Amino acid sequence: MSSPPEADLSTDELFARTLQGDEEDEDAWFAIWQLHHRGGEEIFQRAAAWLQSASPKERGRGANILSQLDFRHRPPERIARFVDALLPALAKEQDAAVLQAMTAALGHLGDDRRGVPALLSLREHPDAHVRFGVVMGLSRFRDAQVLQALIQLSRDSDEIVREWATFTLGSQAREVDTPELREALVDRLSESNVKIRGEALLGLALRKDARVLEPLRRVLEGPGVTTLDVEAAQALEDVSLLPLLRGHREAFNQEDEDHEFRAVLFEAIHALESLSR
Repeated sequence: MSSPPEADLSTDELFARTLQGDEEDEDAWFAIWQLHHRGGEEIFQRAAAWLQSASPKERGRGANILSQLDFRHRPPERIARFVDALLPALAKEQDAAVLQAMTAALGHLGDDRRGVPALLSLREHPDAHVRFGVVMGLSRFRDAQVLQALIQLSRDSDEIVREWATFTLGSQAREVDTPELREALVDRLSESNVKIRGEALLGLALRKDARVLEPLRRVLEGPGVTTLDVEAAQALEDVSLLPLLRGHREAFNQEDEDHEFRAVLFEAIHALESLSR
């Protein structure tokens, strides 16, 4: 397999390319990815210097680069240096897009002792982009304060924040099971947003919470069933849902249906049929 063209660019060229386009520009992110792989002291120093730039774009890209720099080998002392660079910049940052990049970077760095307090301090920030970054930053941590913040954010006024907080609580933190977490997921069952509702259904099903059976049955009886709903049926392991899943299989139009949904549906049916034998 040949190397991506970014591998042949100089460090100067890669840094310049990270600034092109908007925040989600594909070529810019390929350049960031290449800097992550290339690693080393020079790239760290340049990214850290960008955190102090007058340009919001450079400050955000500095955080993007530091977030996963040297990810293949980052001893604790190196992570500490990255956090040392980020925290003072975060404390004085006002730009919402930059704060989102910085909070996500703290999550990637995984320093719970210093990163978590900084993230928690922004959980009620007035800008939804920042609160979304807080969810991303907190998603890998599991202590009680973090879980309480994620529960709070699962009730956020912004749909994207609610969706990702519910996903984090429901699926990513599936090893955690508390009454408060379950209640937060139950609260999201009434969502009109099918993704949020689906994440709540799946999170409760993974914990075998009996309260999810009837809401899940009603969803499977209606139109617009999603892969999350089917995954919840499989996770709950209640064979009474099999006829509903088989009904969706029989309604398939081979040419029009989503192949991912089809694969998830057939897997769920197979799993529940195995349980019923």
